[in-house]
Amino acid sequence: MYRYDAIDRALVDARVAEFRDQVARRLSGALDEDHFKPLRLKNGLYLQLHAYMLRVAIPYGTLSSRQLRMLAHVARRYDRGYGHFTTRQNIQYNWIRLEEAPDLLADLASVEMHAMQTSGNCIRNISADQYAGAAADEVADPRPWAELLRQWSTLHPEFSYLPRKFKIALTGSAADRAAIRFHDIGLQLVRGPDGALGFRVFVGGGMGRTPFVAPLIRDFLPAGAFLSYMEAILRVYNRFGRRDNIYKARIKILVHDLGAEEFARAVEAEHAHLRTLGIDAPEAEVERIAAFFADPPFETGLADAVEDGGDPAFAAWLARQVEPHRVPGYRIVNVSLKPAGGIPGDASAEQMEAVADLAERFSFDEVRVTHAQNLVLPHVRAADLRAVYEGLAAVGLAAANLGLASDVIACPGLDYCTLANARSIPVAMAVADRLRPREAELGELKIKVSGCINACGHHHAGHIGILGVDRKGTENYQLLLGGSGAEDASIAQILGPGFTADGVVDAVAKVTEVYLRERRSGERFLDTFRRIGAQPFKEAVYG
Repeated sequence: MYRYDAIDRALVDARVAEFRDQVARRLSGALDEDHFKPLRLKNGLYLQLHAYMLRVAIPYGTLSSRQLRMLAHVARRYDRGYGHFTTRQNIQYNWIRLEEAPDLLADLASVEMHAMQTSGNCIRNISADQYAGAAADEVADPRPWAELLRQWSTLHPEFSYLPRKFKIALTGSAADRAAIRFHDIGLQLVRGPDGALGFRVFVGGGMGRTPFVAPLIRDFLPAGAFLSYMEAILRVYNRFGRRDNIYKARIKILVHDLGAEEFARAVEAEHAHLRTLGIDAPEAEVERIAAFFADPPFETGLADAVEDGGDPAFAAWLARQVEPHRVPGYRIVNVSLKPAGGIPGDASAEQMEAVADLAERFSFDEVRVTHAQNLVLPHVRAADLRAVYEGLAAVGLAAANLGLASDVIACPGLDYCTLANARSIPVAMAVADRLRPREAELGELKIKVSGCINACGHHHAGHIGILGVDRKGTENYQLLLGGSGAEDASIAQILGPGFTADGVVDAVAKVTEVYLRERRSGERFLDTFRRIGAQPFKEAVYG
């Protein structure tokens, strides 16, 4: 993992001191809310329906056990005993007292964490494949490049007031586990014809009111031109992105309006100039950062087989939650934050501490957060899987449902968010409860729920998506089918008129019955939908 240097520490400590003064002035009345709002948002502090919400950055979803224990401490000391992991690999706390926020940020700073750039029209938290550095199918570890982006983008003076917020994701594998094509910039590490490392660059993806799958604008970007090309993209956006209409301000609209080819030409022209300025990171700096992500001391000669001991629950967990590792004798362990009766993405302080303990004992002190609101222990010996399973089971985190119907993504919705039009948490939980008895039969089924058009629940990328909207003061839920956030990225289609909360749960159940009836051998729900189209599902749902 990357560790702060003196510059990082000084920057974060100065920001905490600055915010402490701003809060004091707000509490004294010297600063009114209109002037305080942009200051608190720059520190990740939102005013939601019931209290302040703090969003804490988790760069590329990577945590140490010490950091995760601090997140547990924050949940217990400053919130109501839990935190909510989000689709940007961050964590949110929903019950923060303004007068305590500076102390909270100071506690985070003590473990090299902060909440800067988790709000505002800036470059947000850099996200990445949660299996980075461990995946058997990885070309190269994307985390050094994500860290380079984090350092470059933090408080970047030219990109602190962009037309709109900006999100970047990286993967080092052909299998896209980071939804890169639904980001403003999506980056895939690849090898060129001569074996040199570089990137495929996608620009202009996003969800929200106008969803787009990002087009490819450059098939191979040499690693040595990485930062200058990122800066070229941001400069073109900053220059030509719309600022007169918030709904048309994202880079996806600019790319769509110009066309991908014309946008790429503008970027290439800007890049030709930037390449002469020497802004790309020196090779020595890239190597310095990469050294923080060197392999942990893996053992060699380990037995690779795992016996379930005739325990069906453990066997199911092994089959569903455990993935191959690139090093023989090790596995990647997925920790579900979607237990029966649980709120998707929520973890209690006790659960976070338990996962931190397991990471320290069995995973080289490392935890990952996924964009699907789960956790990962990336480097677990095969021989330790039973102990990890038992440790998770003791705190209710041993559900074997990764990628199944009850592994629902959901935003906080109208229970917390001032932007939401409808509740998403109760609907997500009801859908999970309805389908859980048959989820093994249903197989891979990505269900995603948003409480408003902003799409924080990624409903556009769901095999089944649910969008809560307001219909004349009543919560109404649209049903969408056929989306994917993976390498076969696609935007889900609205099936027809919306439903009540109970009605959309019934509709989802009917949709799955069509799939079970119509599927061919080996087909996922998404495959069947793409083959037969929407009409059979419409007939089942609407008669």
